[in-house]
Amino acid sequence: MATVLLTDIAWPDCQLEEELLAATGHKLIWRDTNARSEGHVLALCREHQPDAIMTCWAPVSEASIDSVPNLRLIQRLGIGLDNIDVEAATRHGCWVANVPGYCAEEVSDHAVAMLMSLARDLPRINASVRSGIWDPALVKARRVCSLTIGLLGYGSIAQAIARKLNGLGCSILAHNRSGVVAGPARYAPLDEMLATSDAVIVLAPLNAGTRHLLDEAAFAQMRTGSFLINVSRGAIVSNDALIRALADGRIAGAGLDVIDGEPDIPPLLLADPRVIVTPHVAFSSAESLIDMKLAVCEEVARVLGGEPPRQACNRLQETAY
Repeated sequence: MATVLLTDIAWPDCQLEEELLAATGHKLIWRDTNARSEGHVLALCREHQPDAIMTCWAPVSEASIDSVPNLRLIQRLGIGLDNIDVEAATRHGCWVANVPGYCAEEVSDHAVAMLMSLARDLPRINASVRSGIWDPALVKARRVCSLTIGLLGYGSIAQAIARKLNGLGCSILAHNRSGVVAGPARYAPLDEMLATSDAVIVLAPLNAGTRHLLDEAAFAQMRTGSFLINVSRGAIVSNDALIRALADGRIAGAGLDVIDGEPDIPPLLLADPRVIVTPHVAFSSAESLIDMKLAVCEEVARVLGGEPPRQACNRLQETAY
């Protein structure tokens, strides 16, 4: 029987994962683990010496990886890998895998919902009515079909957004590293996309090149009165730069499912009625969670059974597994 450590979760329980892994002869450790720091993950690894780690957002560092000599897999419960030291895992001879595509419909729905809400000025006028002000003249709404939308990144989620916004009649620009864009979007250099979009939706992965990519200089290039939506990683956007852009009117509203430093949110963002904040839940639906849990447990069982993962995010020498 192999031991699988689940570092943290974003759903009520892991009964399904426990049952799925038990059916393949493996034990899941998940109760009382919910780690948030590198030190907590390291302590759990030292205590349980897992053969595989399943992780949501907890940081899996080089120290944690090296503390488990027989570690064979770090399985991300999601898509992004910014909380995993992939290079350290590769040196250790440990696979890293993720679950691409499982929540493309959910995240794209979330982004489009935020865009629709901001374009119709719903957060601000809802706050106004709740404060006792009933004044239709206060609304500052936009016609959605007349908007140009810039997509920063063009993976499966961005393509789902492009498909949905195309159905609403929006013009769609996209910027990615390859410069290759299919479907209803047109490729644009970053400067052009920022300058000509009525709303920018952040969909790029977080890495050294994208950390605080949207800083004060980037916001200065954006259209006055434009919207920002981030459903990727919080650290791609500078909080301070966004707060200043909201204050001077460069940004008319923001939809943030992710924020740099979450769950600690800058008070100025929370207090702004033009800002929608959700707690990193764009991926979530009853359907997506089941799909993700099934895929993760199949991948863990596969690797513990001696096979390489189907969704490997690193490369190992053949002798490493």
